[in-house]
Amino acid sequence: MPSHLSADRPAAQPPRRGTVDALISQTRRLRGDVDAVRRDAPADGADAEGRWQRALYDLALHQLGDLDEHLAQLRDGPALPPVPAVTADIPVAPPPAPRRESLLSRVGSAEWNLLTDEASWSGELYQILGRDPDAPPLTLDELPSLVLDEDRPKLTAMVTDCLIDAQRIDGEFRIALPDGGVRTVHMMGEPVLDDDGGTASMWAVLRDVSELRRSQRTVSETRDSLQRQRYIAQTEHRLAVELQEAVLPPWRGSLRLPCQGPGNLDLAAHYLPCATSALIGGDWYDALELPGGESLLSVGDLTGNGVTVTSGMAMLIGALRGMAVAGSEPGRLMACLNQLLDATVQPALGSAVCCRYRPATRTLLWAQAGHPAPLLFRDGTGRALTAPDGVLLGATSGAVYGQAEVTLEQGDLLLLHTDGLVPWQDGAAAVQRLLDLAPRFGEARTAQECVRTVVEEFGETERADDACVLVARVSS
Repeated sequence: MPSHLSADRPAAQPPRRGTVDALISQTRRLRGDVDAVRRDAPADGADAEGRWQRALYDLALHQLGDLDEHLAQLRDGPALPPVPAVTADIPVAPPPAPRRESLLSRVGSAEWNLLTDEASWSGELYQILGRDPDAPPLTLDELPSLVLDEDRPKLTAMVTDCLIDAQRIDGEFRIALPDGGVRTVHMMGEPVLDDDGGTASMWAVLRDVSELRRSQRTVSETRDSLQRQRYIAQTEHRLAVELQEAVLPPWRGSLRLPCQGPGNLDLAAHYLPCATSALIGGDWYDALELPGGESLLSVGDLTGNGVTVTSGMAMLIGALRGMAVAGSEPGRLMACLNQLLDATVQPALGSAVCCRYRPATRTLLWAQAGHPAPLLFRDGTGRALTAPDGVLLGATSGAVYGQAEVTLEQGDLLLLHTDGLVPWQDGAAAVQRLLDLAPRFGEARTAQECVRTVVEEFGETERADDACVLVARVSS
């Protein structure tokens, strides 16, 4: 707006109608394009980012609708205040019913004459402020009676600054409607000065911005919700990583069991994270020296990801270690883990394979719960061990798990793994890909070299799930 208008200054000429029509056409085309993009956007209410995007589209559409209304009003001229009733013998067409939605975007105007204490309102302003069109317009002293108590000081300060200090008005306040509703009104105005520089009157335009502010709040709230969800996801990821690192065996590289005296087993393991998810899964591996020089080897997978699953994995590993140290055999261990998962508050499914190696006889006693069988490599060839009976952990109450026993030889190599080790393949195809590594395993001198071979072969490809591999080589 121009500042400090003089009372005798001629009014600016309105823009040419053709120019405004062209702007209206451009605005409507842009609004149609935005609406088309909005309709194609995902409408999943559970997705915070999707809700935020749709709120932005709604806000853009609302603002373009406002612009369309403002340009149309600019083209058609200001709405006139109500006229007195005419005599009955002069036919007059009834005025069109006001469009309710137009109140959300059209603008009303007002002028207050300080010399005569008269006020003049446009017809649109009556509707915006919820006033009876037949009632006289409110003076500046009466106007605050429409405003909510907490916003009256703001309106009073704006009007005072305009009348005394000749400052422009540009602010918002909320009014109480007769039906109990609340409307947000944006007011812009300026003083009109007389020839002596005194304030003769004040004029203003007022706009209902209730829906616009509601849309902006929706955008802000969904953006904040999205940021909170991202923060929660980042925190959960960090906690899951820390918990996983705390639970998985602290050794890196190779390990020999038993730790004291000549080692019977040369061990190495590796965890391969999922490439398409920021959350940590429930895959795990473990190796533990047991009383009497025996060794416990295990790998497993708990369905899902995140802190809940990682904490469940920690619970299973802790229970597995405790029962193994107490002397429980693999079949009994699987039954107890199944009972443990069945009794948890949050239902979960898991798979596992558990091996107990006795170096005195080089025998391996093992059991599985819906898990890929260990692979045995000997003399440059490999095969999968025949699996005993065993259902998924947590699948059914009171499940019984069988055991199998195999005698190993010096130089044998045992490979335990979880599903997903071979990217985009599972079942027999994944097992065959691992068995094809037998010649390279035969040339390896340590378990660590074998693990490195697996990682080189399958670790560089993006995987849909995390995975673990554990290699045990019989050294004596």
